[in-house]
Amino acid sequence: MARRIGNALCMAAALSLAACGGGDSSAPPPTGGGPLPTPTPPPAGRLFADPVMASLSVADVQLVLAQAVGEAQARGLASTIAVTDRVGNVLAVFEMNGAPKTTFVSRKTIGGEAAVGQEIGLQGREIPSTTVAIAKAITGAYLSSGGNAFSTRTASQIVQEHFPPAPTTKGLESGPLFGVQFSQLPCSDLNARFTGGAGSNALIGPKRSPIGLAADPGGFPLYKNGVVVGGIGIAGDRDYGADNNILDIDLDDEEAIALAGIQGFAPPIEITADRIPVDGTTLRFSDMTIGDLSPIQTSFGAVNGPAGMLIGVTGYNAAVIQPGAAYGTEQSGIRRSTTAEFSNADAYVLTDGAGNSRFPIRAGTDAASVGQPLTADEVRAILEEAFAVLSRSRAQIRRPVDSRMQASVSLVDTHGQVLGLVRSPDGPIFGTDVSLQKARTAALFSNPVASQQLLATPAAAPYVSRVRTFLNDPDALTGNFAFADRSGGNLSRPYFPDGQLNTPPGPLSVQQSSQFSPFAVGLQTDLIAGDIVNHLRFVLGMNADPAPGCTNIPASPSGNKRIANGIQIFPGSVPIYRGNQLIGGIGVSGDGIDQDDMVSFLGLHNAGIRLGSLGNAPKDIRADRIEVAVGNRTVRLRYVSCPFAPFLDTAEQNVCEGL
Repeated sequence: MARRIGNALCMAAALSLAACGGGDSSAPPPTGGGPLPTPTPPPAGRLFADPVMASLSVADVQLVLAQAVGEAQARGLASTIAVTDRVGNVLAVFEMNGAPKTTFVSRKTIGGEAAVGQEIGLQGREIPSTTVAIAKAITGAYLSSGGNAFSTRTASQIVQEHFPPAPTTKGLESGPLFGVQFSQLPCSDLNARFTGGAGSNALIGPKRSPIGLAADPGGFPLYKNGVVVGGIGIAGDRDYGADNNILDIDLDDEEAIALAGIQGFAPPIEITADRIPVDGTTLRFSDMTIGDLSPIQTSFGAVNGPAGMLIGVTGYNAAVIQPGAAYGTEQSGIRRSTTAEFSNADAYVLTDGAGNSRFPIRAGTDAASVGQPLTADEVRAILEEAFAVLSRSRAQIRRPVDSRMQASVSLVDTHGQVLGLVRSPDGPIFGTDVSLQKARTAALFSNPVASQQLLATPAAAPYVSRVRTFLNDPDALTGNFAFADRSGGNLSRPYFPDGQLNTPPGPLSVQQSSQFSPFAVGLQTDLIAGDIVNHLRFVLGMNADPAPGCTNIPASPSGNKRIANGIQIFPGSVPIYRGNQLIGGIGVSGDGIDQDDMVSFLGLHNAGIRLGSLGNAPKDIRADRIEVAVGNRTVRLRYVSCPFAPFLDTAEQNVCEGL
């Protein structure tokens, strides 16, 4: 486990966090990234510039590995090191001699002692160290962009039960991306799988992660000339956990090894997480500094063989180094759309590597359930209006200040079928899968068959009665109310209302607040834990890989699962209605949860004005009409929360008020 040094200046109460940089270690950011390049002006007629196409070469990967292995040798921590490109292709995995083959998922502690035998979710699982290193590398790559560089330490800060996580911050709301760790799942039907071949689609992304996104320090993004090109992840200490105290500085060997690996490939200092505040708290990038590192080793030949060897990981890579795909190319699986695919010249789409959009705009497939499904023209209009709102909006977690928002937008029908998916040019990759999770979650929980679907799923069935008891509504989850992801997220927190101590947990959360950990959050975890475990057994050669399509929820009449990549429980989606009839869901993810809420809600509203045939849920059935008794008071659920003055081209305020 990491040793800790108390930060005496920042051990005061939570209100002192702002003065301390939100728990920032006050450590200088890693060198090697240089200043942020001057932004390229967008081409005429466009609002966004395309990211520069850059990628990791074999020589680049060799240098990253050599630097990391050298630091691991100096620290005496034999480790497994993974390097990925921006879209999640595993370019290399290096296993040092004596590196532990397995790692334990951290257990929740009660009274300072590990709660052995009381684990829920993924806690206490012994998993392959290779999968830990890969997940950390993917996390660094997927959470980052040309406007923000986030690490697995950043991820740890934003997914826990209180934000920022610390002993003195109990009573504050949960992290803004609470639940994002259960995205990019190995069973996802969106994220691509390693084919093992060399065909045209071998490198298409986004690729899946073996255990979702990581919150354990030791994963960073990799940059070339200010362009994010991949990530590095380290597994060596046999503990896969999270940092639950942001007020001190960790001396973390895995993070130091990863920091050595990114020298010469570090992000520009202006965009590292410790330059980005959220709700008045500065995020965290690294507790380790350049001064903590040993002399840098740069010769791959000096370590390849004497120190360890390249290995292949079943389902992820071969035992060689391969160059990365350049994001934005057909080969990468994400490229700029054609005008035939989407009208907005700034939009990007997912592609199959052979020139075809993976998710072309199409009509709903659920005529058997809704009578009048979404038409292709309606789908196109909703996505166009949402993208227009996105393009006008001020980014919340990007640098420089007053950058345009960058995100992904997904739209589904009531069966969970993808009817369209578009991205802005530099949206972080994680938002692609997450936007689809959000759209599907809103469509499922607002669906008349929601309770039927959950009751037919053993891991989910107990949650139905808990929701009905909690809401004092025996008909809950039968379509009588419309649930946005913010609404379902309210019910998924270990405290209700969010963060407030000595209150009951939400009915979709763990049954006791003390049981919460980032690896056991309640329904979200229980729906997919079995799929993750079976996938890890596949990596070990013990069984076949689970088919695409997370959870054991029954198939829809269209033959697919309504939540085929898991659910999501932080804001950014709304259900779509034709009058009082649910007809789909829209989800947005990538650049601040209030912005995500606004793009989904306001984009759908504007499409409704344009079309006159659909829109947001009627006000009287939105989940914010639900009142929950908490002690001697009542608390309303939330539906959406829009930023106060979000646009770059107008000073308009309260843009969602009254809609």
